Amino acid sequence: MATTFTSPLDALLRLQRALDTTRTSDWFGLGTSSHGSFPPINVFRQDDNFVVVAELPGVPRENIDVQIHRDRVRILGKKTIDYGENVSVHRRERDSGSFDRTLTMPFQIDPRGVKAEYHDGILTLQVPPAEQEKPRSINVA
Repeated sequence: MATTFTSPLDALLRLQRALDTTRTSDWFGLGTSSHGSFPPINVFRQDDNFVVVAELPGVPRENIDVQIHRDRVRILGKKTIDYGENVSVHRRERDSGSFDRTLTMPFQIDPRGVKAEYHDGILTLQVPPAEQEKPRSINVA
């Protein structure tokens, strides 16, 4: 009898795929966040701002649109792959097409303070909270 061992990460990958499938069904009515997990995104806090880092290899700057509305950051665009003329594609692993991701932040965003940089296929957004979201010190009399 042979024993096979599987990586615990395989189970997580299967779960991620199942969640993506559920989201793409639009059963929850999520709209813009229902187009899969591209681009991959990391979000972390740095000082008072949140930082959003999205991997967009092969996407020209002019094909990227970033929208801010209340507590949401929306990254959308289009990735195209040009094969040229008179070619026969034998293997296609690189995805192309439109993408649309929406992230909900735990605060209202100051849209005038958002900064975006794009270098070498990496989009970095500095996302500050709106003024009313920042803590205030109160003098006690």
